[in-house]
Amino acid sequence: MTSPTPTTSGAFVPGPDDGVTGAAVDAYLARIGADRPTRADIEALRDLQHRHLLAVPFENLSVHLGEDIVLEERALVAKVTGGRGGFCYELNGAFGALLRALGFRVTLLQARVFGDGGRLGIPYDHMALRVETEDGTGPWLADVGFGDNALWPLALDDRADQEDPRGVFRLRQAPQGDLDLLRGGSRQFRLDPRPRTLPEFRGGAWYHRTSPDSHFTRSLVCSRFTETGRVTLSGRTLVTTVGGDQHRTELVTDEEVLAAYRDHFGVRLSRVPRLREALVSQGPDAGR
Repeated sequence: MTSPTPTTSGAFVPGPDDGVTGAAVDAYLARIGADRPTRADIEALRDLQHRHLLAVPFENLSVHLGEDIVLEERALVAKVTGGRGGFCYELNGAFGALLRALGFRVTLLQARVFGDGGRLGIPYDHMALRVETEDGTGPWLADVGFGDNALWPLALDDRADQEDPRGVFRLRQAPQGDLDLLRGGSRQFRLDPRPRTLPEFRGGAWYHRTSPDSHFTRSLVCSRFTETGRVTLSGRTLVTTVGGDQHRTELVTDEEVLAAYRDHFGVRLSRVPRLREALVSQGPDAGR
């Protein structure tokens, strides 16, 4: 495996021979603080998902740093092992690659997210994972790329309430064989159970990184779970949530922002991301 090459923004570009090799798996497990499981069972899956959510941030920084988002397993894994996170396509794409390398059977699923007024988003709005384990349990819905979601995998065939440290979840039958995921009775997304491949998500990823209607082009976010809640850097506002209490800190200087990315998320950048909309509104020379 060749060494990833850092860009000026702190992202990593995989070399031509990169892939989900044993070295890549070891580096991934080290990033999330996990041991290599002895068996691909539900206990291992639950531990891996939990640790991933605590270690790897949900972030859309590439959208605003002008970085390519490459939906290929070697690139996705290299981004995680290189100290970055990503949004759903990247996080679940990389996590799915890790799980396959560890002996889990993984299928990519597409979903449409419920927005304001219960309106469904575009097809391939979100990527989730169907995971089968060696112990005969499941299948399981694993997801490390959807906001304030479950810490543990959810049983895909269970239509009853499922308790999780993040609340009560339920999978409910929807039209045309789809499933609605509910959290606390509120619909989160509509899941299509048919298997998909990484290239099929390129249109959704392109939309979310380019469209003015996408919330990813209109906001800067870097967020991860903690043992007691969540920490989020939204633009220059650092929000730490413990239980139901929030503490907000406004960061003034670029040095403070870069330190927050490094200290809270392990993300090392050489420049502060600037909101894409702001650059567009200022014209072609903005940010140079």
